[in-house]
Amino acid sequence: MASIVFDLDGTLIDSAPDIRNIANRVLSQTGYAPLSMKETHAFIGNGAVVFVQKMCEARSVPASEQALNLKTFLDLYEGAVDLTKPYPGVIDALIRLRAKGHRLGICTNKPIAPCRAILTHLNLTDQFDTIIGGDSLTVRKPNPEPLQEAIDQLKGGFAIYAGDSEVDAETARRANVPFVLFTRGYRKRSVDQLHHDATFDDFENLPDIIDMVIV
Repeated sequence: MASIVFDLDGTLIDSAPDIRNIANRVLSQTGYAPLSMKETHAFIGNGAVVFVQKMCEARSVPASEQALNLKTFLDLYEGAVDLTKPYPGVIDALIRLRAKGHRLGICTNKPIAPCRAILTHLNLTDQFDTIIGGDSLTVRKPNPEPLQEAIDQLKGGFAIYAGDSEVDAETARRANVPFVLFTRGYRKRSVDQLHHDATFDDFENLPDIIDMVIV
């Protein structure tokens, strides 16, 4: 049995369309140009506060407006669910992993309220034994404490972290936990530049890859 912890955005779900949508609603209210999908992917990974900071920097939004933009963004975030989809094969892979006796968790920099909202919307909540959001602790990834907290709450088994980004790879490295990299997510650098123990681009293959990492 393993304790398998997943990142959320860019790993289990493609949430960039919803995040871009609310970001552009915020920008449009004050007359700034919308974000492209490429920019949205580039800004995701370090939580909502950093996303909004990068968004504002990209559009030269004055510092005096940034606090209001963050509040508006966060107010919209929990309801940003309509455009988000699980990656193909995610649901079947989670069911197969649980059938093997593995315990599953989430460790994400997404704030816990929108994290729970999207999991509920996608009927995924029951697949996970613990969920750690970006504001569940006083620190967030790449600090290893949120990942370690998720592993501790899963209570036993060989621990593995699965994610898609530089932040996830660094978190696993700092926690000294094997890292499985999903290569179709929101990473900014090439695969060979990221710390990892295994890679996959199709969730159908994930249960077998987990078995190989555990061995």
